[in-house]
Amino acid sequence: MSKKAVQTLDDIAQLAGVSKSTVSRALNNSPLISQETKERIQAIAQEYHFRINVPARNLRLQQSRIVAFVVPTYYPEFFSAEDLFGLEILGGISKGLRALGYDLLIIHVDPHDTTWARTYLDSRRVDGFIIMASNRRQEHLKSLVELDAPFIAWGVPISKFNYCSVTGDNIMGGTLATQHLMQIGRQRIAFLGGPKDELTVQYRFQGFKTALQNAGRSVDPNLVAYGDYSHASGFAAMQRLMEQSPKPDAVFVNSDLMAIGAINAIQHSGKTVPEDVAVVGYDDLSIAAYNNLPLTTIRQNISLVGKLLTQNLIQFIQTGTITNVTTPVELVVRQSA
Repeated sequence: MSKKAVQTLDDIAQLAGVSKSTVSRALNNSPLISQETKERIQAIAQEYHFRINVPARNLRLQQSRIVAFVVPTYYPEFFSAEDLFGLEILGGISKGLRALGYDLLIIHVDPHDTTWARTYLDSRRVDGFIIMASNRRQEHLKSLVELDAPFIAWGVPISKFNYCSVTGDNIMGGTLATQHLMQIGRQRIAFLGGPKDELTVQYRFQGFKTALQNAGRSVDPNLVAYGDYSHASGFAAMQRLMEQSPKPDAVFVNSDLMAIGAINAIQHSGKTVPEDVAVVGYDDLSIAAYNNLPLTTIRQNISLVGKLLTQNLIQFIQTGTITNVTTPVELVVRQSA
């Protein structure tokens, strides 16, 4: 077959000895096709200078090849220095979508608006949604589930809803952080969490508590405080902990930004880190390594999180398969503990 004669998916299928649908999936980098088959079909397409007519394909399939990342309007800190985690996970999502041939749209949504998802789907502006889930604010989850919309959420899945999700191993994260602080000889280990009613925070506290109990210790309620993941709340909560008796000689903090705030509060009180108070953060954002005092922290591998969110959403769009994935975490030791 001449190179000029290769003009359709059927032509590629004939050359590859596979079905037209297999060719389509391979050229669209579908996770349903093996890597070997993808590479073989893509090599044939490249050899014959074959290109998919993307607008025509999307119109035929009624697809936009666009995924929306949903930012709630009650979250003004998003895309600011106060939410470096959000910025980094967005970068991972963007990279993951690009690898799958999808574009990213960022939409700002009023949580009290129950029509936004249907509006975007009916107009075919997007094929699905990625959201940051919260058990404190379930309006988005509820509306998406009731609409049977294609979406995936970052965060601990809420049992009363059935949907795709990706979350970190929060119990293990709390365990690893606490074990490390005990291993370096700390006796009065404090817990500085995010919002107390968040499942994510509760799971990290469970890991903290279990690690102490396994070592024959118990949680001192005077060494437990909560914030809202921000630098300011980390500073304020750490100040409260430093005023308690007994004073902590270590603290496990539920976000890197809060942990940096906690370090500032410790230093403001005249104490030093890690000599007087050791600090372990959570997430391993880029700022953790480049802080004036490099931060020991729990790495969530945000790049992997973004990749899994995109892959599993596209898989759901194509097959209807619901997945709930828990990603591994690891301790990264630097100078703060």
